[in-house]
Amino acid sequence: MPSISVIVPCFNEGRTITQLLVAIANQNFPRPDLEIIIADGHSTDSTRQHISEFQASHPDLAIKVIDNPKRLIPAGLNLAIAAAQGATIVRLDAHCVPQADYLSRVLKALDAGLGSNVGGVWAIPGGARGCIAASIAIAASHPLGVGDAYYRYTKQAREADTVPFGAFRKALVSTLGGFDESLHSNEDYEFNARIRQEGGKIWLDPEIKSIYFARSTLSALARQYARYGYWKVRMLRHYPGSLRLRQVLPPLFVLSLITLALAGLNWPWLHWVLIFEVVSYLVLLLGAAVLKTLEFKQIKFLFGIPLAIATMHLSWGAAFLWSLINPSVRKV
Repeated sequence: MPSISVIVPCFNEGRTITQLLVAIANQNFPRPDLEIIIADGHSTDSTRQHISEFQASHPDLAIKVIDNPKRLIPAGLNLAIAAAQGATIVRLDAHCVPQADYLSRVLKALDAGLGSNVGGVWAIPGGARGCIAASIAIAASHPLGVGDAYYRYTKQAREADTVPFGAFRKALVSTLGGFDESLHSNEDYEFNARIRQEGGKIWLDPEIKSIYFARSTLSALARQYARYGYWKVRMLRHYPGSLRLRQVLPPLFVLSLITLALAGLNWPWLHWVLIFEVVSYLVLLLGAAVLKTLEFKQIKFLFGIPLAIATMHLSWGAAFLWSLINPSVRKV
C-alpha cells in the first residue's frame, strides 16, 4: 500500500509529461511507497504514448492512468483523489519538475504539523528560447508582476494564502470536500480558502522546490492571465474575504484607464490625467526592467519585461472586469 499518491491532471502534455515522470522516479523516496495517478482528459497528442513507454521502462513504479472526460483540472483532481490509495496526496502538474527531495520534504512538513496543505516555491525558466520567453519567465517571478504571491520568489518559510500544487492528507478531502468543479481555474486557491476558513494553515517552504515552465509567447501569457482573472470573480463570490491587494490592483488600473479615456471626451483635462497615469506606469515597468537588465547584462530585458508584466496586468484586469458584468458569472 503506497503512503504517497502523486496526482497529475493533464491534457495534451506530450512535450513535458516524460520529464515530470523522470523527476518523480528520481525522488529520494522509496518507490514501493509511491504511486502516480494521471487524470488525462482524452489527450489527442502523444501524451498517452509517452506515459506507456515510461511505464514499460519503469515497471517498479506504480503508474495509473484514468480518464477525465470533463477535461477540467478540478474534475481530474477529484477523480485522481478518489482512485488514490495513499494517505498523503501530492498534486503536481505536467508543466513542472520537482527537485529530488520534493516528496520527502512535503511529507516531513505535514508530519510536523506545519500546515494542512504544504507547498514550495517555483523556479521559472523560459518556456522557449528568445527574448519574450526569457522576459516572461522573469516577469512571472517578479514582485511587480505577481505582487505578494510569495511562492514565486520568497526565501523564508511562512504561512501563505495559497501554494502551488500542494500536499495534504486524503482525509482532508473527506472533511472539506473535493475541488470545486464549477471553477475552470483558481480551483487550488478556492480549496486553500476553505482550509483557511476552517482554521487550517497553508504552509510555504522555499526548501520545497520545483521548476515550472512559463508560457513562451505574449499571446499564451495573455490567455493564461485572462483565465485567472475571469475565474477569480466566480471564486470570490463564495469567498470574498480571500481577495488580496495583488488581485484587485490590475482591474482597478484597467478600470481607471477606461474611465479616464471615456470621461475625457466630456472633460478633456482628464486625458492629461490619463497620460500621467500611463507614463507613470511605464516608468515603473521600465525601472524594474533596468534593474534586471543590469543584473543579467542583457539589453533585451529592457523591452521584454515591461511587455510581459503589462500583458499580465492588463489581461488579468480586463478579464476580471468582464466577469463582473458577464451574466453567466453573476448568476453564480
